[in-house]
Amino acid sequence: MLDAPLITGQHLIAGTWVTSENFFESDPVTGDPGAYYAGGADEINEAATAAAQAFPAYSQTTREERAAFLEKIAEEIEARGAALTEIAMAESGLPAARLEGERGRTCGQLRLFAAHIRDGKYLDIRHDPALPDRTPPRPDLRLIQRPVGPVGVFGASNFPLAFSTAGGDTASALAAGCPVVYKGHPGHPGTCELVAQAIAAAIQATGMPKGVFSMVQSNTNEAGGALVQHPAIKAVGFTGSFGGGKALFDLAMARPEPIPFFGELGSLNPVFVLPAALAARGAELGEGWAQSLTMGVGQFCTNPGLVLLPAGPEGDAFAEAAAGLLNATAPQPMLTGGTAAAYAKGVEMLSGAGLDRLTGAQTCSLREGAPAVFQVTAADWMARPELAREVFGPAGILIRTSSPEEMLKVANGFHGQLTATLLMDDADIEAAKPLVPVLEAKAGRVLANAFPTGVEVADAMVHGGPFPASTNFGATSVGTMAIRRFLRPVCYQNLPEALLPADLQGIA
Repeated sequence: MLDAPLITGQHLIAGTWVTSENFFESDPVTGDPGAYYAGGADEINEAATAAAQAFPAYSQTTREERAAFLEKIAEEIEARGAALTEIAMAESGLPAARLEGERGRTCGQLRLFAAHIRDGKYLDIRHDPALPDRTPPRPDLRLIQRPVGPVGVFGASNFPLAFSTAGGDTASALAAGCPVVYKGHPGHPGTCELVAQAIAAAIQATGMPKGVFSMVQSNTNEAGGALVQHPAIKAVGFTGSFGGGKALFDLAMARPEPIPFFGELGSLNPVFVLPAALAARGAELGEGWAQSLTMGVGQFCTNPGLVLLPAGPEGDAFAEAAAGLLNATAPQPMLTGGTAAAYAKGVEMLSGAGLDRLTGAQTCSLREGAPAVFQVTAADWMARPELAREVFGPAGILIRTSSPEEMLKVANGFHGQLTATLLMDDADIEAAKPLVPVLEAKAGRVLANAFPTGVEVADAMVHGGPFPASTNFGATSVGTMAIRRFLRPVCYQNLPEALLPADLQGIA
């Protein structure tokens, strides 16, 4: 068990803890603010240059060496468990149980990627043997997935561990053989540093190149823009707001050498309540939705912010049960002051839009968020596209539909989503059939009779979707398929055996 690590406020660049000229203060929910160095283009340049220098050696490490490295990172994070929980609670306001579960998920996905690369199937090895007697002759062709190069990673505000310093983007990039330059999130800089200390210890213990991971702390846009535009960076992983992600995506596309930008930009995650289920258990479903809406103070990218609900008394029972539970839910601290301010602004926008508000206006502190649920007819929803803006927090809209055809029409009007949910019984199968083709075209994950706020880290999971849910509809940021983002196929034609990657040598 380690003693409580020291928070230095510094950047980690190629194995060295360094300072910079400027500072920023953290904004914890509890306790005093901490001082952290604010990096910019110079620090990003040093980190990206070190990553480029590390890439030739790291990309040639064996799958077993990288798997052992990932497992060592997990061990080092676990060794800092108590300290991580303490500082993450103070910075984010999240409860200990949630953070301990998130730490388990973080270490679990590191170990999952270790097992995944040991298996080797992700390499998609293909071999077309030479056919010298064919006319024309066919050369020997061998294909394998190879790492793309240094990867830039942005931490997410809502998961200070699982989508942050050693989260899924970092884990999958390191598993692929790509060094990582991580831009720390200003909402939890102390948590970022403790996890960076764990990665640094794992680098030293396993003998990996020092430039394989660097962290630059910053609270400005300068560092983020410099990271996306640095010529050494070959791909980027991002989880955050639409505005910030779209701006970075545009920078990535405008480079002299455009690079893939894997941005997860938020989602409304519509829930479709079908008639038989509504008639059988409408109040129960309403309460279940309300519980999902307020989980983590609504600060999940899979938060179910929209419900398509038939008009009539059975739909009213759903709405009344949800509103009753939400009105009894006390305001809770949000992840950052900025998040709380943006949520308050979003609720104010919906309140001023003339919608029927089903929840009372609770008194909140500047850092807290209270549930807010509104109701609108499907016709009004379709006529007012401004209502489809994500309000990040425990806010929801019930869209009351007059018929199955109108529900389908609303579904066809949605932009890309991370998830779409069907609440249904067996008697709703026929009603669901026209919806499923629409929803699979709109969302990366289609659920039945479960709420989308649980994202299982597994082989079959997809956490992504058509734009604007994410910037690349063919990718996922959760699950083992996330490694594909940081790989590219390379074909070797007639190369001598000794020059081939180790995984291609000796195949028949």
